[in-house]
Amino acid sequence: MRAAISLSFAAALAGLGAACGPEVSRAPGSIAPVDAPSLTWPAPPQPPRIRLVNVVTSPEDLGIQPSLWRRVAEFFVGKQEGFFVRPTSVAVRGGAVYVADPGAQTLWILDPSQRRVRRVRKADGQALVSPVAVALGGTSRIYLADSYRGQVFVFDQDGQWVQTLAVEGMRRPAGLAYDGATDRLYVADSAAHRIWVFTGDGRLQRSIGKRGISPGDFNFPTHVAVGGDHKLYVTDALGFRIQIFDRAGDLVGVFGRHGNGSGDFAAPKGVGSDSVGHIYVVDALFDTIQVFDQRGQLLLNFGDHGSGQGQFWLPGGLFIDARDRIYVTDAYNRRIQIFQYLGGVGS
Repeated sequence: MRAAISLSFAAALAGLGAACGPEVSRAPGSIAPVDAPSLTWPAPPQPPRIRLVNVVTSPEDLGIQPSLWRRVAEFFVGKQEGFFVRPTSVAVRGGAVYVADPGAQTLWILDPSQRRVRRVRKADGQALVSPVAVALGGTSRIYLADSYRGQVFVFDQDGQWVQTLAVEGMRRPAGLAYDGATDRLYVADSAAHRIWVFTGDGRLQRSIGKRGISPGDFNFPTHVAVGGDHKLYVTDALGFRIQIFDRAGDLVGVFGRHGNGSGDFAAPKGVGSDSVGHIYVVDALFDTIQVFDQRGQLLLNFGDHGSGQGQFWLPGGLFIDARDRIYVTDAYNRRIQIFQYLGGVGS
């Protein structure tokens, strides 16, 4: 029997080597292009402004090959479908992709340069329950908000827990953003209807806002982002608007309204801005991303409902890197879609 098992194991290894073939060499941190013809928005003949770059459903889509032992396991028990369960937030640093996945109760760290995947499921001696938002801070810090526990956990670059941020009055942290120029961490607390402002090392500085409908007030804020202009962009979800604050915490802009027309909001989620100041807003009910200028005028939108490339099913989180690559968590399609801003659209 032992001999038979050994022979089967050897045959499996040989089969895997033949089936998988040589690994494709790729520069560390590079992103594999999608296989399908390039998708761009708006549709031709208009000049393209947004292009689909990649659809990430597993580490392999970032050039991270599965280990030999994982290949052997898949050979015997079958390849498990899917990787992410319900990704809601994404952030990127140095080619590594960090994904908050409350469906898997996990913080995923996908690092192509190291060709490895880390799965973080605990913090401060306790299991993660609802890790809904991730942000990256100075000195290689990772911030993770657990909305169920009402806490923000801090990890080092290897995913080891180092600190817990919890203050009196913090109820349901839902969104995170870090400003490297000021070393500030912003925490959107949807249940407390305010934005908490911490230093990068976890000292509470102040809070912004209170519950209400006036400009500067909040009604369930859920997502935050810091733009290249160091303005703070806040999705005021049940206010159906985006509010914009300067470094001092003063309101400098607000736009949006509830509706089902172009430029309206039905279920606004992730927010971000590119290098020229365009504001991107994910709408989970419309299954699209709308792009606005600083005055709140709609410029274009990309994506619609579905499971194909460039389509969404309850998208949520959004992250824009220094190269104007746009990362969107496509929650119910269990993937991350990556787009590239190509220029134009009022720039």
